[in-house]
Amino acid sequence: MIIYNVTVKVDTAIAKEWVHWMKQEHIPDLMKTGLFVDYRLCRLLEQDETEGITYTAQYFCDSLEHYNTYISEHAQKMREKGFERFGNRFVAFRTVMKMES
Repeated sequence: MIIYNVTVKVDTAIAKEWVHWMKQEHIPDLMKTGLFVDYRLCRLLEQDETEGITYTAQYFCDSLEHYNTYISEHAQKMREKGFERFGNRFVAFRTVMKMES
């Protein structure tokens, strides 16, 4: 199992709207690609929130091939939608992990 992890620090003023957008638009659009089998959206606790609230979105897929297909065919468009809506009011970094069995 491959986990595509996106950690995002969101400006406090837009955090509620951002979470709503993630749940109602972004995550459903990502899942519609058919490349991921599950996801989790979490708020990180015990973080300094003076510069924003930190969330992680974790998307689970069956293979590295599915992840690579997402990156090459969908990721840029998905990221652009976030920037169009929220501009520079968030910062994201991405990691890819393999679940050990």
